[in-house]
Amino acid sequence: MSRRREQVLDAAIEVLATEGSRGLTFQAVDRAARVPAGTASNSFRTRSALVMGIVNHLVELDQRDWQAVGGMVRPHTRDALAQAMIGIIGHALGPGRNRTIARYTLFVEAAARPEFRAPIATGRAAVDSWITPWLQRLGSSEPAAHCGILLDHIDGMILHQITWPQAEFDPGPGIDALLTGLLPPS
Repeated sequence: MSRRREQVLDAAIEVLATEGSRGLTFQAVDRAARVPAGTASNSFRTRSALVMGIVNHLVELDQRDWQAVGGMVRPHTRDALAQAMIGIIGHALGPGRNRTIARYTLFVEAAARPEFRAPIATGRAAVDSWITPWLQRLGSSEPAAHCGILLDHIDGMILHQITWPQAEFDPGPGIDALLTGLLPPS
């Protein structure tokens, strides 16, 4: 991907996070990217193409995050898996907060725009493909199903914390309880 295209997509993510779906215009993206007027529309001919570009860019960025936080660790214990998930949650609510908000904005848009569902589902499938083997190694009786439960729980925790922030938020006890229920004793 060219540096300019990546700059436009990063700016589009920021626009989604700060201005919402209605604020995602080519002009707003150009301003946020600090590029000449028309750059975003030259890179992405339609708004749908821009949104698809954002979705694919988010998948790439998420893959980097998951590999950095969990992929290098390759959790071999329930505690290590819990720490990896807590790290992902911390990143999603901290340095990756605007990406998280943009992602959830796209989830809502996909409810009305079915063409956005496939790339979003591809992103989720990629995350599933990283976590399912971890759960299998840790003795899960149904690693794919348990992966879905774990990721849905994490999504819910993140969404609630973004929407109704709690100053003393600690995802650890919830993740520990869930993994205790999903995995055999170690």
